[in-house]
Amino acid sequence: MMPILYSYRRCPYAMRARMALSYAGIELEHREIELRNKPQSMLLVSPKGTVPVLCIDDLVIDQSLDIMHWALNQADPEGWCLVDKAAAQEWVSKNDGPFKVLLDQYKYPNRHPHLNPEEVLNDAMSLMLNPMEKGLQSTQYLLGKQMTWVDVAIFPFIRQFSMVNPQKFESLPLPVLKEWLQHHLDSPLFNSVMGKHPVWID
Repeated sequence: MMPILYSYRRCPYAMRARMALSYAGIELEHREIELRNKPQSMLLVSPKGTVPVLCIDDLVIDQSLDIMHWALNQADPEGWCLVDKAAAQEWVSKNDGPFKVLLDQYKYPNRHPHLNPEEVLNDAMSLMLNPMEKGLQSTQYLLGKQMTWVDVAIFPFIRQFSMVNPQKFESLPLPVLKEWLQHHLDSPLFNSVMGKHPVWID
């Protein structure tokens, strides 16, 4: 039976899972969900109700990084996994933890009226964007001269951050980070996983 992926097109977690699955050449059945009307078939296998969810026969994987690693264990044609594991963990933990909190605060200021958006932006710069700019100065990718799963895991979140206020993002002194972002936005891999699918109905 073909693996089934429950996904939501604009979700950064689902995006990175789809990119890893596509890179590894995994054929699957794509089930696009509506966040406000999640299908029962998904909730039965993963009651927490978040995407992505990958079902391979009786195996259910409902964390995006776990889906990425499962896919790369099946096939890793360009050596995405050849990384310093400690450095990889440090980048991804920072992205998925404190940077994601700042991203949500920046994206939804109405939900955080007690916060100053400029201060949130400054915190995001200090925590993530400036270190990325510095790290990318000497190499094309976050962990060296070749792309790894870490770039793919982080890219959708930087994309989302850049889209909150595109004019503001364009004005930030991050030329190398913007090049890195544009490289991923233009990549055939990213564009191959961003096609629109009809909403799945059980």
